[in-house]
Amino acid sequence: MTDKPDILCIGSVLWDIIGRASVHMRAGSDVPGHILRLPGGVAMNIAMTLTRFGLRPAILTAIGRDSQGADLIAEAEVQGIDCRYLYRSDDLPTDRYMAIEGANGLIAAIADAHSLEQAGDKILRPLADGRLGSAAAPWSGPIALDGNLTQALLSEIARSPLFARADLRVAPASPGKAERLAPLLRHPRTTLYVNLEEAGILCQREFDSAEAAARGLLARGATRALVTDGGKAAADGARIGDEQSVLVAAPPAVMVTRVTGAGDTFMAAHLVAERDGAPRAEALACALKAAARYVSGEMAI
Repeated sequence: MTDKPDILCIGSVLWDIIGRASVHMRAGSDVPGHILRLPGGVAMNIAMTLTRFGLRPAILTAIGRDSQGADLIAEAEVQGIDCRYLYRSDDLPTDRYMAIEGANGLIAAIADAHSLEQAGDKILRPLADGRLGSAAAPWSGPIALDGNLTQALLSEIARSPLFARADLRVAPASPGKAERLAPLLRHPRTTLYVNLEEAGILCQREFDSAEAAARGLLARGATRALVTDGGKAAADGARIGDEQSVLVAAPPAVMVTRVTGAGDTFMAAHLVAERDGAPRAEALACALKAAARYVSGEMAI
């Protein structure tokens, strides 16, 4: 592989250990189900979805020099993901995420994902040393960036010349990390992908709809923001000159069989649609359809 990738996915790449049951669950439930180990993390989920749409993504992340890390890289390469630029750590373990899902959605989750944060800006070296770009000739393509990076590193990215020409597509890893995206909120080349709760955290208020949340983010200085709300209507808000333009669309109604990774699928599908020249309304519809197929189990993991 000698060609440069179509897109960079920067952030969390780890093993997802997912326990799924087909019944409704609550705290303390003990039910039969299935336990799977799957490649995961926001950056990885986005990269895997991008390969299904025919793109060649590369991941910039930290992976340990342990057996789990070797397995994870092997699996990523089988799926067509470029692993040439990731950072291998000698003293940090490969990250993991564990979740329990029932028929009523996510019950609980724990992220044992500290290595990426501790690696810091080491994961960005290929963007500075000429392999993928430099300060004089920065990367000019799309970058999918997730909130598993520290706020200090995200702040550095917001002002770094290495990202001055990039099309930044940014998503928090979870509501608990949404505040980390604040430094990128006003970045003129950033498109935010958040759910209703995450939008509320960034705006420090509650919203009753994705449309209201998109308008709130634009009012806070965002150039572009896409807001999802589960099975309810999603919104695409954009600042066009001095005006706000907000599009709203409802996702297809489907039976939900899984939830972990749905937001990442939405983001990847939207990015691909716009890369192919789709107008905003069509791109939003494509993303909602892809996310619906994913949560219904129709789209392969």
